[in-house]
Amino acid sequence: MPTVEYLNYEVVDDQGWDLYADDLFDQAADAGLDEEDHGTIEVNEGEYILEAAEAQGYDWPFSCRAGACANCAAIVLEGDIDMDMQQILSDEEVEDKNVRLTCIGSPDADEVKIVYNAKHLDYLQNRVI
Repeated sequence: MPTVEYLNYEVVDDQGWDLYADDLFDQAADAGLDEEDHGTIEVNEGEYILEAAEAQGYDWPFSCRAGACANCAAIVLEGDIDMDMQQILSDEEVEDKNVRLTCIGSPDADEVKIVYNAKHLDYLQNRVI
């Protein structure tokens, strides 16, 4: 069963951490964050990451659940996420910036590391509803 280690973008931003630092998740582990801001979830085969987070009782951002907005966007820092059809992200955002939508995304590796709540990044702001 794939494991997703997650970190809340708002914490990264508030702490002034570098989103792409090699030790980002170590910094998060040392910071004593709430479980909703940093931790791991197991995702069942065929389950979306957003659904898995909600099953754990987390209140992650989303709106449409159909891949048509950026509310549930996450940045993949390790591993990969397979998305169903989405209409909102550019090829550059998916391929170069590793943006994925958690409402229609499932882990495509045994271990995945993401920064969720990425809707706050400047280049995604205009697609948040």
